[in-house]
Parts: sequence; C-alpha cells; structure tokens
Amino acid sequence: HDSLKWSLVSFLNDSGVLKESIFAIFAFATCGGYSGQLRVSVDCINKSDSNLSIGINFAYPFRLNRVEFDVPMCEGRRQERLYLIGDFSSSAEFFVTIAVFSFLYSLLATVVYIFFQNKYRENNRGPLIDFIVMVVFSFMWLVSSSAWAKGLSDVKAATDPDEVVLLMSACKVQTNKCSSVYGPRWSGLNTSVVFGYLNFVLWAGNIWFVFKETGWHKGGACVGGHKVNMN
Repeated sequence: HDSLKWSLVSFLNDSGVLKESIFAIFAFATCGGYSGQLRVSVDCINKSDSNLSIGINFAYPFRLNRVEFDVPMCEGRRQERLYLIGDFSSSAEFFVTIAVFSFLYSLLATVVYIFFQNKYRENNRGPLIDFIVMVVFSFMWLVSSSAWAKGLSDVKAATDPDEVVLLMSACKVQTNKCSSVYGPRWSGLNTSVVFGYLNFVLWAGNIWFVFKETGWHKGGACVGGHKVNMN
C-alpha cells in the first residue's frame, strides 16, 4: 500500500497525464459536440412569397456542402433548394481523432504508471516509449490544432449569413430584400482551438519530465534507486 501511495503521489506531482486527459476531453467535446444555426430572411416584393425566418442548421464534422435548405424564389410559391459551400470535415475529424487517442493514451499511461511502475522502469523501455509518444503527440497536437484553426476560419466564412444570402436567386433581384437574422455562436469552437494549443503546450512541457526518466538525461537513469549507465 505504501508503494502504491508513493507511486500515486509521485505520478500526481510529476506527470501531467491527468491534466492531459481532462484537456483532451474538453478539446474533443467542444469540437465534436458542436451544432450551430444561422437564420436569414427573404422579403419579397410580393409579401405572400416572403420567408422572414429561414433556419439553416449545421454540425460537426462540418460537411457543409451536404447541408440543404429551401428558400423562396419570390416567383409565386416557387422555392429553390440550396446547399452551403465547403467540406471542412478533414481538419475537424483529424483534430477530434488526436484528442480521442490522446485521452486514451493518457488513461493507459495512468494505469501503467500507478500499477505497473516496476515493469514501466524495467530495462528503461517504458520511459523510452513514453518519451517517443510524448514527442509524437506534441507534434500532432500542434499540427491538428493549426489545421483546425484554419478549418474553423473557413467554416465561419462559409456560414456567414451575409455570404449565404448571396447564394439565393431572389436576393439578386433589387426589389427583394434579403438580410441576416442572426449568425452562429462560435464560443464553443473557439474554445476547442484554445484547448488544442493548450494540449500542445501540456504535452510538450511533459517531454522534459519523461526525458529525465529515459536514462538519456545526464547519461544514466535511476532505476530502483541505483544509477544505470546506458553505455
């Protein structure tokens, strides 16, 4: 019990794995759980043809070119079916995938570090694998967060109500009035990008902690209280 208690205290004090798990959850929850709506109005010269509240819903993974909506053409009761522009699923799914695998690895590392610490330090394999994974995840968090930041910027542009009304035939006729009722709320997705970069900082910051365990630090590793040279 004392050994387990020491392992847990050491783990909580030195490793950022618990923080990594929590930050990863926030990253994929704020992105993967998002759904938004914009609303526009088409005010035809013939008021009976108008629709002053056209709701357009979209969600993760942001395949906007599959989001359809019907709008009046201001020609009797005729309507046209339109689609938003763009498919931004690749960057969004890449980001969420990295978050999910990051979370799963953090859970695995938690179990191994607490319950299998002797095996973890045996022949220095555990810290070495941990170090490599830390470097890879740090890089992947940076790449996926940057890609998603760009993707989010494109999603915002494609769902700007003032841009969406330009797709409508009725809005190209000056006698009809088209306008934005309201746009999507972006706080959740903005937060996901922030958490993405925070995950990068967290994983990169833990590289030094794991590096000290590998034995490359100062040419040796501490295993069971003894110095082991790697030569």
